[in-house]
Amino acid sequence: MKNKALRQVSFAPGKRRVHFSRSLGLLAAVVFLLPLAAHSAPITPFYTQNQSPVALIFGLPAPGDAAVLRKGECSAILAGDLANNFAGDTNSSEAMLLDGESYRINLALRCGITRRIEGGIDIPYLGIGGGTFDNFIEGWHSFFGFVQERRSAAPRDRILYSYRNNDQTRLLLDHSGSGLGDIRLSTGVQLYDDEEPNPLQLALRASLKLPTGSSSALRGSGSTDFALWLSAADDYRLPALGHLTLFGAAGGMAMTDGDVLKGQQRNLAGFGTLGLGWGPAGWIDFKTQLSGHTPFFQGSRLRELARPAMQLVIGGTIHFTEKTSLDLGVSEDVIVNTSPDVAFHLALRRDF
Repeated sequence: MKNKALRQVSFAPGKRRVHFSRSLGLLAAVVFLLPLAAHSAPITPFYTQNQSPVALIFGLPAPGDAAVLRKGECSAILAGDLANNFAGDTNSSEAMLLDGESYRINLALRCGITRRIEGGIDIPYLGIGGGTFDNFIEGWHSFFGFVQERRSAAPRDRILYSYRNNDQTRLLLDHSGSGLGDIRLSTGVQLYDDEEPNPLQLALRASLKLPTGSSSALRGSGSTDFALWLSAADDYRLPALGHLTLFGAAGGMAMTDGDVLKGQQRNLAGFGTLGLGWGPAGWIDFKTQLSGHTPFFQGSRLRELARPAMQLVIGGTIHFTEKTSLDLGVSEDVIVNTSPDVAFHLALRRDF
C-alpha cells in the first residue's frame, strides 16, 4: 500500500488490459517534455483594461510589454473583450444602473522605429447590447459562491445604462449599437534591457487617445487623453520547470473635459498593474494580473463612479509558433461594481 501516487491502476474488460499509469505518463511527456525544446517566448501582460462602460470610454491603456520592438520589427494584435455588466446603486440623491453587455474588438499595430523606440496605433470597434450571457454569468457566480447582488431578479437580455443625480438624468442608453471607438496613438522607449537570456527590462510608454468615437453611444468620452507609464518585467529561469516572469506597470493619465457626465469628470487619473507568469513549456504560459485605476468621476458617492477600480485577470498564452500566439483570459471585479462582473478576453498576436 506504499507509494499510492505511483501505484499502477488497471482494469481488464475481457482480455484487453488498459494501464492508466502508462497512458498518463505518455500524456505528460507529450504535453510537457517534448515542447521544452521549443522557443521560450517572453511572458507579457494581457492586452486588456477595465471594460466598464463608464471606464472604457477613456484612454486607459493596457500595461504593454516591457520590451519595445527594435527597428525593422513589427507586431499585430487582434484583441477581443466581451463584458457582462450588472451594477446598480442608489442613495438619497443619486441612482445608477449599468445592465447590458459590451464587446470591444481592437486592432493594435506596433513597429520599431529605431533600436530603442517604437510607434503604434490602436483602432477599436465597440458594441453594446443586451445580456446574452446573463444565465451563464449567474451560473458562474453560483458555482464559485460569488455575490449575485440583484442580478437574478433583473430582466434578462436588457440594455439599460442610466444615471440620475438630483432628479436630473445625466446618462441614458437603452438601445444597442456598434461603431468605431476612440483611436489611440502610442510610442515606447526602451530605458533598460540587460539582454540576458532571462532579461530584466524597463520601458517608458505613452499614448494619445483621440475623440473619434461617439460619446452619446458610449463608444468614446469626447475627451483627448494622454497617458504616460512605465512597464517592467523580470524573468527567472526555473531548472526543469521552464521560467517565471514578474511584470508590472504604473503611470498616470491627463484628460481634457469630455461629453459624458460633464462637470463630474476628473482630469487626472492614476493606474497600475502587477502580474505573474509561469512558462512550464515552450508552447504554453500561465499568467495572472491585478489591474486598477483611480476614479474617473467626482461629485458622486456611488461605487460605480467614485471608487477606485480593480480587476483580476486569470488565464494564459498558447504559442502556436515562435511568432504567433493566443491569449485567453477571464476577469472578475475585485472591487465590486467598479468593473464588469465577468469579462472574457482573447488576443491573437503575430510578430513580423
